[in-house]
Amino acid sequence: MDRNSNIYTFIFAIVMVVVVAAILAFTATTLKPLQAENVRKEKMQNILSTIGVEVDREQAGAKFEEFIKKQLALKPDGSVNSEVDAFKMDLHKETKKPHENQNYPIYLAEKDGKKYYIVPLYGAGLWDAIWGYIALESDKNTIFGASFDHAGETPGLGADINQSWFEDEYIGKTIFDEEGNFVSVKAIKGGAKVGDMHGVDAISGGTITSDGVTDMVEERLNNYIPYLKKD
Repeated sequence: MDRNSNIYTFIFAIVMVVVVAAILAFTATTLKPLQAENVRKEKMQNILSTIGVEVDREQAGAKFEEFIKKQLALKPDGSVNSEVDAFKMDLHKETKKPHENQNYPIYLAEKDGKKYYIVPLYGAGLWDAIWGYIALESDKNTIFGASFDHAGETPGLGADINQSWFEDEYIGKTIFDEEGNFVSVKAIKGGAKVGDMHGVDAISGGTITSDGVTDMVEERLNNYIPYLKKD
């Protein structure tokens, strides 16, 4: 075949496309289990970080088993749905369902003789999804730790929700007022007042993302009230 002909060029191009596509498909298939395992371990790391347990990816599995004593999927009334694996739940899909059809994962942890309740979060930021975890102390009211992350917020602004200086603002805040009413914790533009147990400073220049975190924390925690109010 004449290598200078259009037919040769066309056939060569087709062959190269098929070969490259096959290589990419093989690579994606081969790496998928590894990627899934990395996501699983990162999730464990984020959950553990809310109770002050910082571990590398290789230690995540063992430490998760050590500190996380129960993984529960809750029904809207606060009862446990034993048919659902809490860890495998996809909150992105779950939040699309009507409230009465959703399940709500929660992790019960123990560290240094103290109990903690870790609630997964999922919401919307300025540009894309945001998510995280909040750990409540044994009183089911006081925040012990928080971890947030995002898919595509603005660097240096809304993206700072995953910085420790923002996450640490939530430590010691309470989600119920003195009368036992759920009030959540809000990120306040211009800064929270000194002594405000239900407010943190919003990110300067990242108001919409901060509002997204406020909405996410309030909407998600509100679904756990029936469980948190139980003795």
